Amino acid sequence: MLDLRRIPIAALVGLVLSTLFLLTAVFAPLIAPYGMAEIVGDVWEPFSAEHWLGTDNIGRDLLSRMIYGARVTIFIAGLATVLSFTMGSILGFTAAVVGGWFDTLMSRFVDLLMSIPTLIFGLVVLSVLPSTIITLILVMGLLDSTRVYRLSRAVAADINVMEFVEAARLRGEGRGWIIFREILPNALSPLVAELGLRFIFAVLFLSALSFLGLGVQPPEADWGGMVKENKDGIVFGIPAALIPAGAIAALAISVNLVADWILNRTTDLKGGRGNV
Repeated sequence: MLDLRRIPIAALVGLVLSTLFLLTAVFAPLIAPYGMAEIVGDVWEPFSAEHWLGTDNIGRDLLSRMIYGARVTIFIAGLATVLSFTMGSILGFTAAVVGGWFDTLMSRFVDLLMSIPTLIFGLVVLSVLPSTIITLILVMGLLDSTRVYRLSRAVAADINVMEFVEAARLRGEGRGWIIFREILPNALSPLVAELGLRFIFAVLFLSALSFLGLGVQPPEADWGGMVKENKDGIVFGIPAALIPAGAIAALAISVNLVADWILNRTTDLKGGRGNV
């Protein structure tokens, strides 16, 4: 049972904020006062009892757009992070265990992909392919898996030469057992720490793509696209673009606070101990 009194204040704040963001994303249609693309007022109306965050550049309720934007942003970034970690960690662990030509070929291919700036690569690919949600998830996940691969391979290479792994080989265990039962549990700490960073990178990457017009397409709402839609209002002192930007920052901070806390809790688990 989790004792809330033993959780550090920073981690507790991160948990509360992250939970609020997640619940908002899950129950968006139930809690949003208006439809995502419904025009309900004049352009850039100020805060009011009817529109708590005002309206956007064409008169849509900004609070409703923020709620639906949370759903789209977290959904795409979350699935892209799952894809990048699944692909990157499995390939990284496999390269470290198999070694030889497979390790060399995979590492050089990953080096080639990492030599190209991620944003430029994403812009080139998405300018050719249709900017659908599935395309965004695949492109973001594949590009981000290179970073996960490098970390996973480095961690697995250190664990692979430890005594408990050699003992598993002497028992006749196969590569699948060594990867998933010996290496993976002992590599969780650095992977958990990286998970928070990769998720936030996915949020920022999606926001940048949407701001440049190649991410989530209107009338769908995501926070990066909302910044683009309302950026002209900043000149007139209208905060409509700053609200989604602040939400991105709050999400980044809260997730990293939780990831740091989980890392501290799992540090004692790595220590080179294998599964019995």
